[in-house]
Amino acid sequence: MNNNTHSVVISGGGLWTPEHSISNEELVASYNAYAEKYNAENAAQITAGELSEKPLSSAEFVAKASGIKSRFAYYKDGVLEIDRMRPRIPERADDELSHQAEMALKAARIALKEANKDPSEIDAVIVSCAYTQRSYPAIAIEVQNELGIQGFGFDMLVACSAATFALQRAYEMVAAGTAKCVLAINPELTSPQVNYCDRDSHFIFGDVATATVIESASTCTSEHSYDILNTKAVTSFSNNIRSNFGYVARAEDSDPLADDKLFHQEGRKVFKEVCPMAAEHIRSQLESQDIEIDSVKRWWLHQANINMNTLITKKLLGRAPSLEEAPIVLDRYANTASAGSLIAFNLHHKDLKQGDLGVVCSFGAGYSIGSLVLRKR
Repeated sequence: MNNNTHSVVISGGGLWTPEHSISNEELVASYNAYAEKYNAENAAQITAGELSEKPLSSAEFVAKASGIKSRFAYYKDGVLEIDRMRPRIPERADDELSHQAEMALKAARIALKEANKDPSEIDAVIVSCAYTQRSYPAIAIEVQNELGIQGFGFDMLVACSAATFALQRAYEMVAAGTAKCVLAINPELTSPQVNYCDRDSHFIFGDVATATVIESASTCTSEHSYDILNTKAVTSFSNNIRSNFGYVARAEDSDPLADDKLFHQEGRKVFKEVCPMAAEHIRSQLESQDIEIDSVKRWWLHQANINMNTLITKKLLGRAPSLEEAPIVLDRYANTASAGSLIAFNLHHKDLKQGDLGVVCSFGAGYSIGSLVLRKR
């Protein structure tokens, strides 16, 4: 969608980081111990060609392949146990606050403070992320209830573009006048969907929550705010990033915990196909607004893989960007699904000056690409 009005702004952002962190060294040591045990226990079948041997890994391999050095975990307990290899998250009763709502609220309260907003001033809540822990009632409505917000809330899933797509929906509500102020939240609880027994994907994801307040410029009173100059989204179907987890597994009589029910991807194909798509997406968006690429001061890009980010920005700038221009946070946070670009925004935006331009862009499963052009007010 192209727009030429500058009446809708981002007035506040919130970032909540879990207290638990897992280093590459910890994660790889656990995986290798699991792989060695698996190979020993299945030696006869591996020799017969009935099973594949689990390859070993190294912290250096992970860092070189992805740029990731550590990741945060909502619950670390269980992840490194070779007889479990998944987080041990205690189940909560129906009358208790859900885990994802808890994460969402932590980020939401920070964003509201940054935006100088009281919950009574919020008209709508969007919870948008790669996974929600249940189908209904919506996590957004649970959060709305906890904050005492009047109005409405809903959940939406767009994998790694969930955050930017939510910001666009919020922009459209404010622009249309159906809401004066929207709270968009991204509680990315990814660790339960990670296959910690797979060398090529066990290191990719981390848990985090981000939140953003979007409102009319006429009501904005925050210290740091940004005009939303333009929004753009595109989707193109691909099976190269997939998770088959869902309630239909019960009717299919399939294993709900099978590997295909967890995150899996064809990484090389994704890299080859998504990078040029994302670069052209951003280029054409800026051209449509008569904005020179060199005039963009900050690139808040999706944090999936450092090599992807480097290639995309090189295609746009014709050179490697500085860390000030295109900040990297995935070394500490890993891939946090849709939240990555907003982690970068939250940690690297207050130094910008009035009139400075920035681009928020996500890309991921679907394929999906979402982006916003912002200007510091």
